[in-house]
Amino acid sequence: MTPTPTALEALLMQRTLSDPELLAAAETASDFRILPDATVLKIGGQSIIDRGRAAVFPLVDEIVAARKQHKMLIGTGAGTRARHLYSIAAGLNLPAGVLAQLGASVADQNAAMLGQLMAQHGISAVDGAGLSAVPLYLAEVNAVVFSGMPPYKLWMRPSAEGVIPPYRTDAGCYLVAEQFGCKRMIYVKDEDGLFTANPKTDKGATFIPKISVDEMKAKGLQDSILEFPVLDLLQSARHVREVQVINGLKPGNLTRALAGEHVGTLITAD
Repeated sequence: MTPTPTALEALLMQRTLSDPELLAAAETASDFRILPDATVLKIGGQSIIDRGRAAVFPLVDEIVAARKQHKMLIGTGAGTRARHLYSIAAGLNLPAGVLAQLGASVADQNAAMLGQLMAQHGISAVDGAGLSAVPLYLAEVNAVVFSGMPPYKLWMRPSAEGVIPPYRTDAGCYLVAEQFGCKRMIYVKDEDGLFTANPKTDKGATFIPKISVDEMKAKGLQDSILEFPVLDLLQSARHVREVQVINGLKPGNLTRALAGEHVGTLITAD
């Protein structure tokens, strides 16, 4: 039986927020998708932006053309510069929260650059509180750029091992897609998708067009194409239960993925 609003309020007032009966009652509320017609794109920092003009300009042109038909939230990765910062900070034995702040600064820079490249088309970069204006940007120009690093900063949850922040730009972009209730999450990288091994170093690696999270973990591929926490987030999600990984260096791949074509690899929650 679905609890009435009054019954749910009574539970909220009387129980702890981790009470099983309260959680079960809250779970029965119907889902509300804030931006159900929008797609989140994650533009890889190391795989795309760090390559410079040759990789970025064609992708910008494709995004500008695609926004005539698609609403897009475009998140940026951090890339090689963040790895340099992580190396120095980890060597100084600084905590994960400090590394998260450093990584965020690089993703912010990439968002600013991408926003400037698309400014002439009316596509702006937003951050922090500016995310509340995303619906307005989408209504006006169908696209907006944001920094992919989640804003945990000093509140970053430490990893079980080491000090590298576990929730980085892959996770940050996915969380935006899930919390806004978007229709699709596309990761734009420099490989055709997921392989059985690293195709850059193993010529015998086999392409995998579709796979579930459990299958990835069973094969030991949980950290091969996306940040490991993304898979757990995917399995516990309400809205975005599938993500797509495509090669953004191949013209047309993004356009096809936005149109719903099976390009690259699909990773499913089930």
